[in-house]
Parts: sequence; C-alpha cells; structure tokens
Amino acid sequence: MTNSKSTQPGEAQNLIDRTHWIFDMDGTLTLAVHDFDAIRKTLGLPAGQPILEAIAQLPEKDAQAVHQQLDELEFQIAAAATQQPGAIDLLDNLKVRGCTLGILTRNGHEIAKATLKAAQLDHYFTEEAIVSRDCCAPKPAPDGVDLLMQRWQVKPEKVVMTGDYLFDLQAGHEANTTTVHMDVTGAFSWPELTDVCVTSLVELNQLLNSPMT
Repeated sequence: MTNSKSTQPGEAQNLIDRTHWIFDMDGTLTLAVHDFDAIRKTLGLPAGQPILEAIAQLPEKDAQAVHQQLDELEFQIAAAATQQPGAIDLLDNLKVRGCTLGILTRNGHEIAKATLKAAQLDHYFTEEAIVSRDCCAPKPAPDGVDLLMQRWQVKPEKVVMTGDYLFDLQAGHEANTTTVHMDVTGAFSWPELTDVCVTSLVELNQLLNSPMT
C-alpha cells in the first residue's frame, strides 16, 4: 500500500501513466449520503447484509417488488446528489491529459445517470462508460471493470479503479487494475487491496500534478 504523502519514486509516475480511469460514484465522485441501514429497514431486509445480495435471496416475485422499491428510494437520493470536493478539478485534469473516464456503480443505470446529472458531472461520461448493476454482476465482482476494459480495448495495466469502499477495491484488484482508495477518515482499512491511498479527490489531483521523481 502506498499513501500519497509518501509515494515512492516511480509509483506516482505509474499512476500518471494510466490512461483509463474508472470511478465509483456514491461516496467517491459524489458526497456519501446513503443511509444503508435505513434503506434495509425500509425494504425489510436483514441488518448488516449488502442490499443487492439480500434481495437476490428473496423469491423472484418478492425480489422484483423490492427492487422496484429500491429504485424509487435511489431516485429520490439521486435527485439531491452533490459533488465530492475536488471532483471537477480532478476530472478536468484527467480529461486534459487525454484520459478516458468511466463509472462503475451498484446503482441502476438510469439512477446513475440521474445522480451524475444532479451533481453536474454527467458531461464527463459517455453512455457506454457508465456500468451499473443492470449491465453485469455488481461489485465486488470484477465483471464491470472487465466490461469497461473490453469496451475500451485496453489492458489492466493502463487502468485505475478509484473508490471509497471495499467492493470497489475488490473489483479493481480482481481485474488486475491499479486501485485507489479514497477514504476521508484516513483509516484505509483494506491495504492488501490498495495501491494508492488518498483522503480526498483534491489529494489525488495533487498527486497527479506533483509526482515525486
């Protein structure tokens, strides 16, 4: 694991050399507002269990109804989405560098688009660069990362997966990409899955602008 404040020579350069960047959305590019315990309670799902996995264990008819209810809740949350500090500067910087940008989220596709639009980040991402739970198996499965790499026709060594949670890091690590953990608390709980640690998108952008040599 490499903290951006103590990046070794070459490691920052490796990050800068990455041409394709995949971002988690909620809690990474946008401020974290989801109360997952409250959502589970509203949906009648077991406490502490990931929501999508809990729904998958329900009978098909029940699962469809709960998914619809989940979509309604997530659309409400999406409408109030706001940018993570530093998101615009980072994405602008990557665009200027000629990088390709993608989103990998456990949200539905239309919910992801609504979130990005509300946060005024939608213009950075093409339709095919937004991969959701509607497209393939959700994180922590690497399927979404693999799908984006197939669409982009790029190898893992050119790709960065950036996220704030375990599932993001697992997906990127399993797909053999570079992983960036953005943890505003600075705890960095999964070092075995993390290549670069930052406490904000501002810090990540600074790392790109001021590599150690």
